[in-house]
Amino acid sequence: MEKFTLGQKRPLIIAGPCSAETREQTMETALKLARSGKVDVIRAGIWKPRTKPGTFEGIGEVGLEWLSEVKRQTGIPIAVEVANHTHVQTALKYGVDILWIGARTTVSPFAVQEIAEALHDNKDVTVLVKNPMTPDINLWEGAVKRLIAEGVPEKNIGLIHRGFSYFGHSTYRNPPMWHMIFDMRSRFPEMMMICDPSHICGCRPLLLGIAQQAADLCFDGIMIESHIDPDKAWSDASQQVTPEDCISLLDNIMWRAKSAEDPEFNSELNICRQKIDQIDSELFDLLSQRMRTADKIGQIKKASNVAILQSNRWNEITRRMISMTRGMGLSEEFVNTVLEAIHMESINHQNEIMNK
Repeated sequence: MEKFTLGQKRPLIIAGPCSAETREQTMETALKLARSGKVDVIRAGIWKPRTKPGTFEGIGEVGLEWLSEVKRQTGIPIAVEVANHTHVQTALKYGVDILWIGARTTVSPFAVQEIAEALHDNKDVTVLVKNPMTPDINLWEGAVKRLIAEGVPEKNIGLIHRGFSYFGHSTYRNPPMWHMIFDMRSRFPEMMMICDPSHICGCRPLLLGIAQQAADLCFDGIMIESHIDPDKAWSDASQQVTPEDCISLLDNIMWRAKSAEDPEFNSELNICRQKIDQIDSELFDLLSQRMRTADKIGQIKKASNVAILQSNRWNEITRRMISMTRGMGLSEEFVNTVLEAIHMESINHQNEIMNK
């Protein structure tokens, strides 16, 4: 069987049950996905990190036997999540091709270091690293660097975007926060980035939209959860789809080229980019002027010994700007994000003046 090599195929499609539950469920799901010819890697959870003890924490090693059988029957590589040294060694014993480090593990440098050390003598294995649950890019970067420091070749490491925990109201289980992904990609520009719509969405109706958005943002593949009877799944029932629906979803994603060689296309694109560059220059010039005005306000407040934060004033600005920007093609979420960033920068400027 040919060894799996990361980067040989784009898009890379990884699919399978959230958890291996029974041999029949695992085999039937995997074989239906494999027969479609649409799936490159079969995944299944073997050990499940749960918030509270006493819930289903994975079927354990026997599930690896079922996955190995899937691999023998189909020739398709298999992938599982690992969270410690024992998981790594056991998974490799059963010929697992891809290990992924889950979001709950990425947040722990100790756990990641243990996994990295377990891989010290396994230079051929592919490792995918999910973003941490919290929106902390340094933790994500640190996990990758720990693997590299232990000798895992950078070409064998990929990234999985599964969204970030958010404690406010959101349409998504784990909002995508795409700007965080752009930051991570700038740190590892050659590293494959896979999107996990299942964990971002948390429900079936939103999956295609997020998958298409990932494709439009030049992601290199998709990891999606599939189960022969999703509503009866032992974990994450609401976000899994049947193999048939999974295949239909994959058929409906439009993957676009990363670039084009057509001169007319590049000419039109460059004109638009030059316009954006000019607008950006003007935007930041105006923001600089705004901060100089904020500095003046800080001096006035300091002279009168008045606190920096004036909540009523800020609430008034927010209401006015949201009302004013309606009909401009800007989402309320975007307007709030920009206003909050400007507000924090103004507070930082005033704070520096007040405490000189």
